[in-house]
Amino acid sequence: MDKVLVVGGGGREHAIITKLAESPLIEKLYCTPGNGGISKYAECFGVGATDIDGVVQLAKQLQPDMVVVAPDDPLVMGMVDRLRAEGFRTFGPVADAAIIEGSKVFSKELMKKFNIPTAYYEVFTESEKAINYLKQQDSYPAVIKADGLALGKGVIIAQNEEEAIKAVHDMIDELKFGKSSARIVIEEFLTGPEVSVLSFTDGNTIVPMISSMDHKRALDGDQGLNTGGMGTVSPNPYYTEDIAKECMEKIFLPTVSAMKAEGRTFEGCLYFGLMLTPKGPKVIEYNCRFGDPETQVVLPMLDADLYEIFNAIYDHKLDQVDIKWHEGSCACVVMASGGYPESYPKGIPMEGFDDMGQVEGCFVYHAGTKLDDEGRFLTNGGRVIGVTAKGSTLREALDTAYKGVDKISFEGAHFRKDIGQRALKALN
Repeated sequence: MDKVLVVGGGGREHAIITKLAESPLIEKLYCTPGNGGISKYAECFGVGATDIDGVVQLAKQLQPDMVVVAPDDPLVMGMVDRLRAEGFRTFGPVADAAIIEGSKVFSKELMKKFNIPTAYYEVFTESEKAINYLKQQDSYPAVIKADGLALGKGVIIAQNEEEAIKAVHDMIDELKFGKSSARIVIEEFLTGPEVSVLSFTDGNTIVPMISSMDHKRALDGDQGLNTGGMGTVSPNPYYTEDIAKECMEKIFLPTVSAMKAEGRTFEGCLYFGLMLTPKGPKVIEYNCRFGDPETQVVLPMLDADLYEIFNAIYDHKLDQVDIKWHEGSCACVVMASGGYPESYPKGIPMEGFDDMGQVEGCFVYHAGTKLDDEGRFLTNGGRVIGVTAKGSTLREALDTAYKGVDKISFEGAHFRKDIGQRALKALN
């Protein structure tokens, strides 16, 4: 029986841990830093997810059979490289491969070199040249991206020249996202339904997971600021079998081959953010890890042992694992702190959980919570929880999830009331 250490402390990690807890191969789960909900499944420690030295020391102390590195920052910083150097089995890409998310410029140039369909783009390090380019193109909306990691917020969709110029100055001159925005990518605005496809890959074999649809904007009707994600549904009705085949042939397999050809073999979860344009599917972005909150609707649909898959990826035997998916749908509604994605309070008491933090028919993934000394849940982040439910239909899954949302309360709680509505329209 194995012991597993998961690095991270959000809703994604709660979903990963909940799934790992189903494995008969695991006897003990650890997590660092974890959160209030995770602490019901795993023993939590106080080492931060980006503290590479601290995590290596913790692994030496706990001697887990595998370390799962879930968030983007430590992957891009090379946590997996360090753990492997110390002899630990790991799940997650090494830094050379994690650059596929760590640098937008790298990923765009990779796609250009290997003819993987994506939006037309240019790269800039000087605001004056970027602004001249925007004026020449005179095409809006325009997409302006920070090169590096920016907590999922480093993309501005400028509706006009004024917004575009402000975004360029904010990123390059004011370094709004720190060094991440010293280089920027300006690319054409693509239209069509968005699809998230997470995939398991060992660098040779790639197995796409069930598709999902994220809801990035803070307010109903896709209004308001961009967030890390306010809710998701799975599967995505726009992602048909024909489109899945086309993506496999033109995007998924070519990406894995391209990374291998570049000497950057990718092992772990490779996430494809796709736009289904009138000219076919194109890549908007890659992530080097499970998406958040997509994981919260994808892993509940997995009808296989997640730990067995992780081991197969490490051993380069993914082609030997039978990965199946449950029928039906899954929906997740994020309850966020008032003020998110800008400033928000923490430490607000939460009501409406049973002792496992769940509501009947729902499972609640904790993203930003902590337990106080009396065992009560308090808010401790922007996205606080993801109330998730499965159903034989999407309508059923959404109804159950929203019933769960109705039972949980905390001061200032904010959630979207229209999660899944676009998907429902596509089904009718």
